This record gives sequence, C-alpha cells and structure tokens, in this order.
Amino acid sequence: MADEREGWSGALAVVDRWIRRFGRLAHLLAVLALYAILAAVIALALAPALALLWHWLPWALAIEGWLRWPLAGLGFGIAFFVAGFALLVVVALANRLLPTRVRAYDGAYYSLAAVPWALHNGLFYLARYTFLPYVTLTPFGTAFLRAMGMCIGRRAHINTEFISDPSLITIGDDVVIGGSVHLFAHYGGGGHLVIAPVVIGDGATIGQKATVMGDVVVGARAKVLPHSVLLPGSRVGEGETWVGVPGRRLDPLEMEHVRQDIRGITCDGE
Repeated sequence: MADEREGWSGALAVVDRWIRRFGRLAHLLAVLALYAILAAVIALALAPALALLWHWLPWALAIEGWLRWPLAGLGFGIAFFVAGFALLVVVALANRLLPTRVRAYDGAYYSLAAVPWALHNGLFYLARYTFLPYVTLTPFGTAFLRAMGMCIGRRAHINTEFISDPSLITIGDDVVIGGSVHLFAHYGGGGHLVIAPVVIGDGATIGQKATVMGDVVVGARAKVLPHSVLLPGSRVGEGETWVGVPGRRLDPLEMEHVRQDIRGITCDGE
C-alpha cells in the first residue's frame, strides 16, 4: 500500500513538473478538457427539457387557432426552468464526483494544484452565468451553494451570484450578503496564484457591491459598508465597521459623524 502511494505521488510529481514546464500548452489542454466536461453537463441538464418539448409541442401546435402559439411559448418557458433546475443538480453532482477538492495554495498559476480549483470554478460559473440569478435569495440558491461546498449558517441571506470558490467560503448564522457583492477566495497575478479561505462571522453584514477577497476574516456582527474592498489579509474585528478602498476600520465617532451628515445635520450642531 505504501509503495502504491509513493508510486502515485511520483506520477503526480511528474505531471506537475510537465505542467510547470509547458504552462501555456497545459493551460490550453486543461481548458479544452473543461469545455468537454461542461458540454456533457449541459447535455445532461438539457435532456429533461428536450423530452418535455418533444411531447409538449406536438400537442400545442395541434390546437386550432391563435391559442397554439402562446401554448407553444409556454412549453419553451417551462422547459427553460426545467433545464435551469436540472443544471443546478447536474453541476452539483459533477462537482462531487470529479476531482474538485480545492485546498489552500500559494504558488505558480500553472501547476497541478490549480486544476481542482479551475474545475470547481468552471462548473460553478456554468450555473452562475446562466440560471443562478433566477434562484438567488431563494431556498434553491442556498441549497445549491451548500451543495457546491459553501458552509452557510442558519438564516443567512445571500443576495449575490458574484461568487467564486464556494467550497472555501464560510458564512455564519444571520449573515447578510448584499446585492452584487463580489465574494471569492483567491487572488494573484503575474503567474502567481493564492487560494485562501474566507470566513464571515455570525451576524456580519457585507454591504451592496462590496468586494471580499481571499484570506479575509470578518468578525461577528461586523459591518462592511457598500462598495468597500477587503484586500487579502484583512481581519475585521467583532462589531467593527469597515469602509473604503482598500477597506479600513471606521472609528465609532467617525461613523456617528457620517450618520449625522446623511441626515443633513452638521457635526457642530448647526
């Protein structure tokens, strides 16, 4: 058994060296393989919708008069949602069955360690850019995110589909994620990739269109104001309020001045 593990590790090491040496070629081959996998996922998701239309359209078009056309259109509308929900199921199953176990990583972009990360996100993006917006803030959306590996607490509200790396994101109880928040657990550049978990504590609020990057921890009951950006390494303490680009801690007195300004009251009481 030990010899088999050593042999397997040795084979993986050889593949990793090849990927690092021929990075662009390996990237192209990986992308083509990903496209093939996604095509198979799309085919499986479309199958029940096509079966529905196969039976629905002959019935609808056989009806005399103008009613046939709205009935035919209704068939396509129902088929759209059948395909969409089927896509969520198939993507989640593929993510479970395929090698998508993402781990924290800090190293070269062209590496074997990046393959599960790319596959995990490729599957998730297929839903994110098609049907996921239709189930955001519904039990179906939360169930799909959990099926993709995101740890979500009780009564959490996630009003965004702009998510990457869901399996590395933990959201506590009573968390509110505002509309169009960008939430992802990676960063990098120049051929370098860092994959690091994101943790958002109980009762925290992430304001509309804020950005939370990899290696960020938001404490319980903390607030990140709209359009703010939490850069990698940010540690938001319990109950703190952060604002700005890059995000910084907002002093309670400064926050009170902001509230007064919003209400049209000057700081000196005039």
